[in-house]
Amino acid sequence: MKTIIREVKEQGKLIGLVPTMGCLHQGHLSLLEAAREECDFTVMSIFVNPIQFGHGEDYEESPRDLERDSRLAGAYGCDVIFSPPVKEMYPPGYSTFVHVEGLTAGLCGASRPGHFRGVTTVVTKLFNLVRPGRAYFGQKDAQQALVLKKMAGDLNMNLEIVILPVVREEDGLAMSSRNSYLSPEQRKQAAVIYKSLQAAEKMILSGVIDSEEIKRAVEAVISGADLARIDYVEIVETGELQPLSVLEGQCLIAVAVKFGATRLIDNIIVEV
Repeated sequence: MKTIIREVKEQGKLIGLVPTMGCLHQGHLSLLEAAREECDFTVMSIFVNPIQFGHGEDYEESPRDLERDSRLAGAYGCDVIFSPPVKEMYPPGYSTFVHVEGLTAGLCGASRPGHFRGVTTVVTKLFNLVRPGRAYFGQKDAQQALVLKKMAGDLNMNLEIVILPVVREEDGLAMSSRNSYLSPEQRKQAAVIYKSLQAAEKMILSGVIDSEEIKRAVEAVISGADLARIDYVEIVETGELQPLSVLEGQCLIAVAVKFGATRLIDNIIVEV
């Protein structure tokens, strides 16, 4: 990878990086399309990162199909896939980690302690290896994208973090590799997640700005699905991800919902 990147850099080409954990879907491919349009050379990393999974989470069960993913990425014009073994990324004695404070405390950071330390560490390593001018992430993982944007700025990384809109299924469910874990009935009920966010947006557009009132409405819609278990419903500002009691400016409405062992996240951003 380093040899390839060195040669590309010597040609003065702009590198676009799309970091993934594989099991590609249209959301990933939309990021790849953007990278292809805006950059001279595109790299997609496919690496299921063990250090961002907590105890009892689905690291071993995380789907892996490099052959399928390679075909898809190639069809969308990816120049190189970087899929290193774990032992190369974290050799024996590995002990260096990157941690962003503040932004990682709430939302998924509260539900999954240590998760973002794993994300920021692996992405730093990918940035160092691939040396992209632009790196592409989806808004579905809004907290992750904002954390990585903060990290890149704080550490003077010479690249741009590009955040692209959520890509959804026909019924509104945000595309995710975890959707494949759902049973047919869970999959049917999971559409309630986006419906709850749409209900919140409708309330805000009608003039409701009380955070607790909106959160209660979101919870009520999700609770209409008997297989759904709410992890969190939060409304925060998009700068430092601090909770809002009264909505003002740009607001992130974020939810995490479990169907069985499968945890799904989604969000919308609303301007008040």
